[in-house]
Amino acid sequence: MQSLILTTTTRLLAALLLMFSVYSLLRGHNLPGGGFIGGLIGATAFILYTIATSVDEARTALRIDPSNLAMLGLGVAGLSGLAAGFFGQPFFTGQWLFLFQDGDSYLPISSVLFFDIGVYMAVFGGILTLVFAMEQEI
Repeated sequence: MQSLILTTTTRLLAALLLMFSVYSLLRGHNLPGGGFIGGLIGATAFILYTIATSVDEARTALRIDPSNLAMLGLGVAGLSGLAAGFFGQPFFTGQWLFLFQDGDSYLPISSVLFFDIGVYMAVFGGILTLVFAMEQEI
């Protein structure tokens, strides 16, 4: 039996958890957080949504197969290490690109950020693949 209160509250809480997971991801390469923690928080949002509704509704809300997301994340994380090779440095050496430099203000983009995004997707997809498989067995 599905509870209307639980379902409604879960939708709000899942949205907040997803926003916090992206915040944690983007904050992570300079401060505590990052791809792993962000992926766990994001997966928690969908796990809560699965508990409140069903696996089928959670898969529909996700819109992509979680195992494909995990594989794509592994690819992104691996490819981010190749950026150092273009500059003759060892694999996974962080590379920085500074965009929009106007005096003291600029937007730094790094290969570390792309690695974190790959880890985020791999953890997010891996955890949801596991949870969805376990939930369908029950």
